[in-house]
Amino acid sequence: EVQLVESGGGLVQAGGSLRLSCAASGFTFDDYSIVWFRQAPGKEREGVSCISSNDGNTYYADSVKGRFTISSDNAKNAVYLQMNSLKPEDTAVYYCGLGPVCGHVEYLEHWGQGTLVTVSS
Repeated sequence: EVQLVESGGGLVQAGGSLRLSCAASGFTFDDYSIVWFRQAPGKEREGVSCISSNDGNTYYADSVKGRFTISSDNAKNAVYLQMNSLKPEDTAVYYCGLGPVCGHVEYLEHWGQGTLVTVSS
């Protein structure tokens, strides 16, 4: 059974940093692209970052490029999202998810319960 458990969210001031973690189990990392996505109240899901299962490359939404960094530790079955220079518009529930490809959150097959990130101005 696939399990994804996010942690590391919290309240931070604008300009601050947070590191999100996703503890993963029940699958092989090579089988899926690993996605961090977010959802703010009243808004659609937004893909934030992804590690591709096809080529291992990383991808970022334009809104977070240069500020966020995705990484994985296969030995620990964990995925991370380092978020720097946070802005109030980054406020959302952040999820890690698994899907066949990067760039399409609508194709995600599994995701966790999410962790709330609140950025105050």
